[in-house]
Amino acid sequence: MNENIIKQMTNSLNVRENQVKNTLHLLEEGNTIPFIARYRKEATNGLNEVQIKEIADVYNYEVNLLKRKEDVIRLIDEKGLLTLDLKQRILSCSKLVEVEDLYRPYKEKKKTKATEAIANGLEGLAKIILSFPIGKTPLEIASSFKCKIEDNDKKLEGASYIIAEYISDNAYYRKYIRGFFFRNGVVSSKLKKGKDKEDENRIYEMYYSFEEPVKFIKPHRVLALNRGEKEGILSVSLKIDNEAIEKYLEDKIIKNKDSLVCDLVKVAIKDSLKRLILPSVEREVRSELTDKASEVSIENFSENLKNLLLTPPMKEITVLGFDPAFRTGCKLAVLDKTGKVLDISVIYPHEPQKEVEKSRKHILDLINKFHIDVIAIGNGTASRESEAFISDTIKGTNVKYIIVNEAGASVYSASNLAIKEFPDLNVSERSAISIGRRLQDPLSELVKIDPKSIGVGLYQHDVKQKELSEALDFVVQTIVNQVGVNINTASKSILSYLSGLTSKTIDKIIEIREKLGKYTSREQIKKSAKLSDKVYEQAIGFIRINDGINPLDKTAIHPESYDKTYKILEMIGSNTSELGTDTLKQKLKTIDKDKLKNELGVDVYTLEDIITNLEKPLLDPRDELVKPILKSDILTIDNLKPGMSLEGTVRNVVDFGAFVDIGLKNDGLIHISNMSNSYVKHPSDILQVGDIIKCKVLEINKEKNKVALTLKDNII
Repeated sequence: MNENIIKQMTNSLNVRENQVKNTLHLLEEGNTIPFIARYRKEATNGLNEVQIKEIADVYNYEVNLLKRKEDVIRLIDEKGLLTLDLKQRILSCSKLVEVEDLYRPYKEKKKTKATEAIANGLEGLAKIILSFPIGKTPLEIASSFKCKIEDNDKKLEGASYIIAEYISDNAYYRKYIRGFFFRNGVVSSKLKKGKDKEDENRIYEMYYSFEEPVKFIKPHRVLALNRGEKEGILSVSLKIDNEAIEKYLEDKIIKNKDSLVCDLVKVAIKDSLKRLILPSVEREVRSELTDKASEVSIENFSENLKNLLLTPPMKEITVLGFDPAFRTGCKLAVLDKTGKVLDISVIYPHEPQKEVEKSRKHILDLINKFHIDVIAIGNGTASRESEAFISDTIKGTNVKYIIVNEAGASVYSASNLAIKEFPDLNVSERSAISIGRRLQDPLSELVKIDPKSIGVGLYQHDVKQKELSEALDFVVQTIVNQVGVNINTASKSILSYLSGLTSKTIDKIIEIREKLGKYTSREQIKKSAKLSDKVYEQAIGFIRINDGINPLDKTAIHPESYDKTYKILEMIGSNTSELGTDTLKQKLKTIDKDKLKNELGVDVYTLEDIITNLEKPLLDPRDELVKPILKSDILTIDNLKPGMSLEGTVRNVVDFGAFVDIGLKNDGLIHISNMSNSYVKHPSDILQVGDIIKCKVLEINKEKNKVALTLKDNII
């Protein structure tokens, strides 16, 4: 470990040195982030998954940055041009771009106007001009300078190219100009000539003639501009006060204003800016804006995904999954309380067949035969028409319905995983199953889908795809391990996110499970699947056996703490048969934690963890959250009036606001300006995906079928 880097990190990440060292040490030993966050809190002093990952990422970045610094120092030294001052400047750089700026003058260059001029022997003339001699005109200086070129104008032209490249290669100038762009630059866009017809839906209309300071532009606008430019609709550029930058360079470069070469140098400065510096710096600034926008978008996507995955499951209900459609019919899947498929069928309640009464009878027959509790309707094509049909059909019954976000269901339904799971069903039938299961256990169903296809982000195709995939996979891994998995019902998809397990290990675990019927203990998993000690250590705490031999196997208590757990139970006169009972809870209240901690030699984090799991052995963090809203009647836009109070579910949170399902075809929008009477930095500070909220209707646009909502009370 690099001590200097660790000391830097303690300041930048606001953590203690021993937290960084212990975390890095645990990672080097092959421990996974979920395992460290859950079972090594005493070493990290309670760091969570995000903090641990940040330590790992920052350390790796700093190590790579240091390696590049060392490479650059070596390359410059090999040329015999390294000075102590230059070495110190390189080592003090905090960003890779700063290192590359300092290395630029020493790089092997491709053929340029300046390198050609140098090859013709004009570097000496450039240096003479930059000494700003007195009393001689540029032509007089050129005529007395001997080189391969005879023409004096050509000599001066070549010397100007060399001067322009000198200026461009100066790291100090580049850093200033880059900062000038961020402080004073303006992002500008306009509609390309004749391209308005290609933007039929006027998606980019606000950017047809748009300007905003670089320092104020919102991340989602950067991504929108990039997309519009990529699609050939918009022309995007950065405007800057060139004269101010020219003045800055003149003041820095021109040492003697009385010299007759000043005008020549000013021309070289303009050439350097126009041809070499500004295009390059503009690319760098736009790239940095894009990186930042991508980072913000990925963070937003990750937060939305986290909250979606934490949607509380609706346990112990029989569900009718309803995949709406017009021409091809609505596919139905009846699922028992465990998600097992009991029946698959299709009805045609809509155009063109419009078999309303026949379809209604079929639904009621299914309700009576299978004792259906809830109908889960997908929110795709024909969703609201299907909602109206179901709402009318279930009148007089105790059945409720809910609109389920089916984003990604079609992706799953056509996947090899779905084909393997339901080989005899078609795509839409599998989709109906997926829609129903999303209500029963959203996490178990959503992990079967590429996180990017779940549809809880903004401009997901415009951000860096590798970083997006890594971030979303990390979110899924974190949530799966926080919730834990029932090993006897878990799919390969959800097990693939479990700490420490490889694809080969998962296949072995499932193969043995199918032979045994079910696992009865955690120890049995280790022996039968032949898990190594390390794999067992990393994974087993996140695996649950709900009806096994040892009651502790259904808790999040790690087997390494079983002995201490038994001692605690013995000390309070209890045993594992009392797990989760009020009797045990009362006994646990009598514990002197400080005394017990010392007697058992256990850290406070592990002790608290054991006690919590003894009180709530089947603890699921999702159970503490508000359940989705079930409905029995339909809402139309004609029912709405400004000021009306509504209840809804947050479907998506983006930079400019949040989209809320209030029961209409299109989600309502709460703009960031309508979230609070106080300043709101980002909508995610107020709302999260899955939140059940009370809001009010602000505006209704029936023509566009749009509704603006507000969280403020004082609306007119």
